[in-house]
Amino acid sequence: MRVLGEMDRTHFMKRVTSLLLALPACASLSVLATSAVPAFANVTIVSPASGSEVVSPLQLTASASACSSQPIAAMGYSFDNSAQTTIVNGASINTQLVTTLTGAHTLHVKSWGNQGASCVTSVAIILMPSPTSYVPAYATVFKGVQALPTWLAVNDTGSGGGTSSGVMNVVASPSLTGSARKFATTFTNNGGQRYFATIGANTLVSNFLYDGWVYIGGSSNGIANIEMDMNQVMANGETVIYGFQCDGWSNTWDYTANEGTPTNPSDQWLHTQAPCSPRNWSTNAWHHVQISYSRDQYGTVTYNSVWLDGLEQDLHATVSSAFALGWGSVLLTNFQVDGMGASGSSTVYLDNLTVYGW
Repeated sequence: MRVLGEMDRTHFMKRVTSLLLALPACASLSVLATSAVPAFANVTIVSPASGSEVVSPLQLTASASACSSQPIAAMGYSFDNSAQTTIVNGASINTQLVTTLTGAHTLHVKSWGNQGASCVTSVAIILMPSPTSYVPAYATVFKGVQALPTWLAVNDTGSGGGTSSGVMNVVASPSLTGSARKFATTFTNNGGQRYFATIGANTLVSNFLYDGWVYIGGSSNGIANIEMDMNQVMANGETVIYGFQCDGWSNTWDYTANEGTPTNPSDQWLHTQAPCSPRNWSTNAWHHVQISYSRDQYGTVTYNSVWLDGLEQDLHATVSSAFALGWGSVLLTNFQVDGMGASGSSTVYLDNLTVYGW
């Protein structure tokens, strides 16, 4: 893709044409060059949704059908009245859109026919500051967690009566950093495989931002849940479980709670009102997941917000989540993939995982 700034409309259209179509020299571009009012809006915007609160980078997914009966030559997008339009080859857009804008703005998604017709659909969104902007400068930062050599794997017996096995390795592709962790999981009877790594031993931090990128390779049909947890032993020796997952059974984001006591625990998954299912995530593409939560000295956890591809969903759920497990001082993260069905397999990648704690 490329960004085009101020230029006369004739030059603009020549650049679009040379980039995408290699039209014959006699082809006229006058319609696109002079159209003040676009033709019927053939552009469909899947995300972001109208009125949604999003952060950069946000996921822009859109497609276009014929514009004024002309096959689509290119698509593009811009904000508000900006003269800068980003041009994308083809009749669809599926990209992470980076912007420094905040506040209420209008995103214009455009298409152009191969004879010069212009179509556009616009959506009003609210651009929020990135959750990383709220992380204080003194926070402890664990970067590149997915590449740590301490990762282990185990069948999660809490997932039911099924079985699972998993193979891990660090790969350069697909990857954002050159060091993504690949989780290849096989399962029977809805079994789940838990992958985990110790990242530190900090008992004092009480606020966390989990920030990672997830890629589902091939099909997602056999994936029931994708779970992204943190476990922390507090100064009093009790372990806080920050359990969080995208639940393909309930189609919601879920979190864990101890509905018993630390010494007589009852570990439960609770549903939020925020929708999520791994099988609705586009495959062979990176998805940005950010989760904000905090605790008090007794292990009462507040799940604040979750962001998926820049779309924020407020949670504001407070539950007790302290367990007297007798662990030593540890801070670790879990990444779990649960299967759906009698048997199957999945391939999921995790990259650029950063945990902020303060």
